[in-house]
Amino acid sequence: MRIDLVADGLLDRRRFNAWRKEKRQAVHSAVGKVMRASGRDMVTRVRDDMRRGFSRTSPALLRSVRAKVYDAKSNQLPALWVGSKIPWLGVHERGKVIRGRMLIPLLPAHQRIGRKAFARLVDDLRRANLTAFVKRHGKLILMAHSTPESSRVLSRFRRAERERRGVRRLTRGEAIPIAVLVSKVTLKKRFDLQQSVRAELPRLTASLRVILKRL
Repeated sequence: MRIDLVADGLLDRRRFNAWRKEKRQAVHSAVGKVMRASGRDMVTRVRDDMRRGFSRTSPALLRSVRAKVYDAKSNQLPALWVGSKIPWLGVHERGKVIRGRMLIPLLPAHQRIGRKAFARLVDDLRRANLTAFVKRHGKLILMAHSTPESSRVLSRFRRAERERRGVRRLTRGEAIPIAVLVSKVTLKKRFDLQQSVRAELPRLTASLRVILKRL
């Protein structure tokens, strides 16, 4: 007796391979979509932690924290990245002690000046013989004489000095503190990016289970 077997449905190797490829692509696409949605939640949580950790945060700093899903290669599992391209932001995530002779500008609260801009300002004042160091309460303070020529560049430092003294005006021509010389700066840890991301991982895992069961 002769028996002929015919492969049909998924028993057909070609159809099985096609089905397997289609299934893999569906899983790959679904996982990528879930990661994108979860990435947005992770970014929101990290930004909220940053707002609490910093006394003041600029919108640009918060926007620098982003989520990106790498799923372009179909033969590799999707990967989710959450972070910022700002190189110094990691210092505030870990905390750090910076050693060396540094001039810390004495500006009004919540105001900043760039490192290069401050260096140029100090160099210009020194060349004009308008600066001198004085010792106050054990600290070396860089003072600058306010003249008609330097009035504009020193306006923020005069405002800071008025706030410290609690007065409305300063004596014309008097020297005002513009920086303090330090040998060490301690930057405290302000937020924990990894912990914020880990807190959202259970939700990501649960969403992946749901979508994979449907497939």
